[in-house]
Amino acid sequence: MSPAAARPTPRELGIVVGDLPTGQHDALTDVAGVRVGHTTLHDGDRVHTGVTAVVPDVLGRGPGKRPSLPCGLAVGNGYGKLVGATQVAELGELETPVLLTATLSAFRAADALVTHVLGQPGYDQVRSLNPVVGETNDGFLSDIRARPLTEAHVLAALDGAAPGPVAQGCVGAGTGTAALGFKGGIGTSSRVVAAEAGPWTVGALVQSNFSGTLTVRGVPMPAADLLGPTDPGVKRPDDGNSCMIVVATDAPLDARRLDRVARRAVFAMGRVGAGYTHGSGDYALAFTTADPAVPLVADVGLDPLFAATMDAVEEALLASVLTATTTAGHRGTGHAVPAAAVLCRLRAAGVLDAA
Repeated sequence: MSPAAARPTPRELGIVVGDLPTGQHDALTDVAGVRVGHTTLHDGDRVHTGVTAVVPDVLGRGPGKRPSLPCGLAVGNGYGKLVGATQVAELGELETPVLLTATLSAFRAADALVTHVLGQPGYDQVRSLNPVVGETNDGFLSDIRARPLTEAHVLAALDGAAPGPVAQGCVGAGTGTAALGFKGGIGTSSRVVAAEAGPWTVGALVQSNFSGTLTVRGVPMPAADLLGPTDPGVKRPDDGNSCMIVVATDAPLDARRLDRVARRAVFAMGRVGAGYTHGSGDYALAFTTADPAVPLVADVGLDPLFAATMDAVEEALLASVLTATTTAGHRGTGHAVPAAAVLCRLRAAGVLDAA
């Protein structure tokens, strides 16, 4: 299982998305030089929130570093507060690590991110910086108005970012999220694409917090069916809210091509049953760590990368709910997906072999 995950990942349950192989850890960190860190906050039933940091090591100023990376952005529905989005869209560049957190904590996180970056070697004369912070609204399970996230929490996630396996489920920015009628969270996955100049790796990390009907390998899994009658005093998550998707790759792509990759990441939400509602802020960022001296992938060669992106995002979204645990929170309860019921439906539909 992924570290800190109390429940199996999709692959550990036998749920495999697509034919492409995964990287070593089936995680965003399979893209060399990309690290992930979490800070998770709990305070009884009142607070369940946190921050997740995606840190590309090549970003920086000095030998072997680059002040920005090519980056693409796709907005499925813009009901959100993606700090730094307009400059990313305008210039196609990522200047800082990417942070994910709760809606009303995004601005505090952005300030802490600026503090972190300006304190790095080579930034003593920098007078402008574009921090990138995404968010979803975890106000159903957490007292979002309390804004409990502090600079120290953000810096801990950045400083603690590590390669290797990535904790999933109710951790970091996914601690208090709810998705598809169930408890949501953080999920991650990766795919490896064979290429003459490759192989290339595509990794995805998601913060799921959106409505719709959970769909696994094409089989609907309505929460009302899988959970059955619940205590009438226990509220279900509100419709709407959002999804943040971060895609990293080592394939040589420019910002225009990365925009196209990011759009496929948003498309992949439809595979798991996203409702794409009015109140949902659905965003994808895609960046590359590739050496800028390497020739770009031609547009006609993008199809394998598109397929890898959609498969990795689909599996990451499934992981975000399947690894999450039931959480009693500020205004109600986010119930974990009953994995046994999911597997039973998949077998009945002929998607999985009978046990």
